[in-house]
Amino acid sequence: MSFELITIPCLSDNYAFLLYNVENRSAFLVDAPEAGPINEVLNKNDLILEQIFLTHHHADHVEGLSGILKKHDALTVGARADINRLPKLDKYVQAGDEISFQKQIGKVFDVSGHTIGHIALYISAQNVLFSGDSLMALGCGRLFEGSAEQMWQSLYPLLSLPDNTKICSGHEYTENNASFALTIDPENPDLIKRSEQVRFARSKNLFTVPSQLGLEKKTNPFLRPFDKNIRKNLNMLGSADAEVFSKIRSLKDNF
Repeated sequence: MSFELITIPCLSDNYAFLLYNVENRSAFLVDAPEAGPINEVLNKNDLILEQIFLTHHHADHVEGLSGILKKHDALTVGARADINRLPKLDKYVQAGDEISFQKQIGKVFDVSGHTIGHIALYISAQNVLFSGDSLMALGCGRLFEGSAEQMWQSLYPLLSLPDNTKICSGHEYTENNASFALTIDPENPDLIKRSEQVRFARSKNLFTVPSQLGLEKKTNPFLRPFDKNIRKNLNMLGSADAEVFSKIRSLKDNF
């Protein structure tokens, strides 16, 4: 079987993602920010929507759900921990559970921090992680509900995924994230190069998402609180990783 991934811009800066089987046109949707653009892509590509996976309860990730379900009879899936804040769904999952789509197995991760009960989905056969507002291109989600330590504990296990993993995150924030990253890691040649590429892409109105995990490991400060140069620039050489992460998040919040 062959699969394709479509990135769908929604609202002002959101992304939804469609993974579909090229042969039978069955599709799997991650997040539902806005019904119109998603329904348009489904119709244009003659896709049959089978499942919808919601990463967290925020309105800009779920408010298009009802409009999509009016046109497509799909199984809806979300976090059991968020059952009282998500729309009513067909299936609830938690960390360690598996989701099957067209014989593709996805593993659920708890990535709480941005919100409590935020989940991500890793489909190893497709080398893709749907991370929502947890791990983002050159950044991570703002901590509306969880702590910095909690977010670091959520992100750290993702470092063990293969470098060629595509990171499908929920927003086009990369240019701003790059500008911030340079303030605490200004001599990182990989970051300098990536920042230039991001600025060029955005000047052409091109997507910078999905990104690749291997590049995130080299350039995303939120995955690198153990980096000696970042620690030196923050005067935190002797601090714990979680403390450095918390400082980075605080600086970004005020950037």
